Amino acid sequence: MRKIFTLITIITFLITLSACATVTSLGRAAKDGDIKKVEALLNEGANVNAVVTPGLSPLHEAVFNDASLDIVRLLLDRGADVNKKSCGDGWASTCNCSTSLYIASCRGNVKMVKLLLDYGADVSLVHYDKKTPLRIAQEQGHTTIAHILKEAEEKQNITLYAKSDNNILASGKKSSNALIKQDVDELPAMKVTPNKNAYAIVIGIENYRQKLPKADFAAADANIISEYLTKAMGFPEENVITLINDRALKSDMEKYFDRWLSNNVEENGRVFIYYSGHGAPNTKTGDAYLVPYDGDPTFITETGYPITRLYESLGKLRAKDITVVLDSCFSGGGGRSVLAKGAKPLVMTINMPAIRKNMSVITASSGDQISSAYEEQGHGLFTYFLLKGFKDENLIKKDGSIKIDDLFNYVKPQVERIARKQFNNEQTPQLWMGK
Repeated sequence: MRKIFTLITIITFLITLSACATVTSLGRAAKDGDIKKVEALLNEGANVNAVVTPGLSPLHEAVFNDASLDIVRLLLDRGADVNKKSCGDGWASTCNCSTSLYIASCRGNVKMVKLLLDYGADVSLVHYDKKTPLRIAQEQGHTTIAHILKEAEEKQNITLYAKSDNNILASGKKSSNALIKQDVDELPAMKVTPNKNAYAIVIGIENYRQKLPKADFAAADANIISEYLTKAMGFPEENVITLINDRALKSDMEKYFDRWLSNNVEENGRVFIYYSGHGAPNTKTGDAYLVPYDGDPTFITETGYPITRLYESLGKLRAKDITVVLDSCFSGGGGRSVLAKGAKPLVMTINMPAIRKNMSVITASSGDQISSAYEEQGHGLFTYFLLKGFKDENLIKKDGSIKIDDLFNYVKPQVERIARKQFNNEQTPQLWMGK
């Protein structure tokens, strides 16, 4: 009886919200399951996070109405806030707020729950009744969802990291899978004026289909980079594509690097590319490849995305400024790099293609080194100090911008020091600037 009452309560609440709101065109298309209309509206510049009183976003409409996963995925790829609550700015203390994950959990939509978690949905956010998605799934008898959410809670470690000298979890145990909250996870103070002609593609691949070694914290790296871009660095949310784990197939890289950017970036635009995950070398040629979620280092030329292709695609853009950040390595010697079985890691410097004068490229290490994870900080070593640099007031100019060479000169010695001191290896970030 209690289960039925709870379900009726949330459904009544959401129907009431819809009844007292004027749904946006994008929200209505999502609600109706019209993916062609959704895509058309997004391409026309519709705000993917636009809300109507008392705060329903297109994502909320899509999830509540059990829209196709393709629609929800499209909204998320175009920058929909997966953790946005269904309430307006003035309702924070009294509104019956629900996240998309809570709604999907209550409705028993297993695939939707999995999708939202893949995109970084926070399992600790509560409904107005102080219940988490896990609690509501248990009450509704959705045992499969409850199991999924329980595992997600363990991975996200909602008890967080106790800020102690030893960085020990509040439970007293360390965990490489924990979502560790540190200073860099708080957004920087700078607020750059929004630039409607600024575009970004952010990729984080931690787990691979071929059961490759995990690229620890790659997903967390990508998610926080996206937050920095959209909430502090002037990138419109609808202009930032974030691809996490199985959303970063080779076909996704081809679609967004080769087509989406050229279709959207206008003259004098700004482009930012961030990749966190495995790289791999072609041991015969020395060429470097990004490893997509479905990549296989044994067949890297067929399943990888070549760095040369990335730079060629970026070189065709009319952008004024292009920045590429790669928290990866390509030696095959470990860290964030992989190698075909039986092959030996490269001891030579890999071939890095020439870049155009409007491009700057920062990599986490030199060609024959590995890129390490910084476990106690919950990020890649390189990305951690990159984020620290974004927050350093000594680097931020009056207009909120940061010069790429100033940022590099801050990051490089910090990474080298920690790699040598804590990991007993050499990791030297590299900077290439087109001439």
